[in-house]
Amino acid sequence: MARIGFLGTGEIASALLRALQGQGHSFLISPRNAAVAAALAELPEVRIAPNERVVEGSDIVFLCLLARVAEDVLPGLPFRQGQSVISVMVDAPLAMLRRLCAPATDIAITIPLPPIVDGGCPLPVYPPSPVLEALFGARNPVLAVPDEEALQAHLGVSALCSPILDQLQAAAGWLAGFTGDPAGAEAHVAAMIRCYLPARAQGGELAEALRKLSTEGGLNATLRAAMAPAKADLIRGLDSFRPRLGLTRGTGDPE
Repeated sequence: MARIGFLGTGEIASALLRALQGQGHSFLISPRNAAVAAALAELPEVRIAPNERVVEGSDIVFLCLLARVAEDVLPGLPFRQGQSVISVMVDAPLAMLRRLCAPATDIAITIPLPPIVDGGCPLPVYPPSPVLEALFGARNPVLAVPDEEALQAHLGVSALCSPILDQLQAAAGWLAGFTGDPAGAEAHVAAMIRCYLPARAQGGELAEALRKLSTEGGLNATLRAAMAPAKADLIRGLDSFRPRLGLTRGTGDPE
């Protein structure tokens, strides 16, 4: 099993560590967020250590810092050849990480989400990382992407979670207006959507699920047609991220 270190102890670091606990790994964590670090240190396989000791005592180091903080924290730490570095700092490009973490060369960037604790969380990564796959691939789809721009596009589309949940909450509220049971309405809507989503969708599975819900004149098809203009709004919203994320390619046109 691996010796794993975390520089930075925020929400994502906590989620990653808890997703890996109980598998025989040992963990060294920095005390940057004292409250989170103290809570994690209650786990038997976790110890708090200074940044230098975290890097020195780890085979795999997760970088969970802000990019501007990393510029101050990482230089001078004892990174080494043969050590794996995985960054969740999507605002820190690979060239910057190679400079800050030299002489380590096995460096990758990924975008985890807090639900990784429960599994099923997509992990887009660049460059491909056998280490990330070995750690998380059994319970989470690890998706190697071709370059950093593609990784940034994955970050952009992650913003879909909030508007989709907002729509589901509105639908649950509508249902509760008839049933008088808000909790039951929410449970129904969440389970209904979940049962149509494949655990690890392959190419075309979403389209096939949609096809099965497209009976002409049916309730699903009728509501879909009524909401069709929202697709253009979605693409416009995603396209608004282009300058912020440095996205230069892609058509941005809805089907």
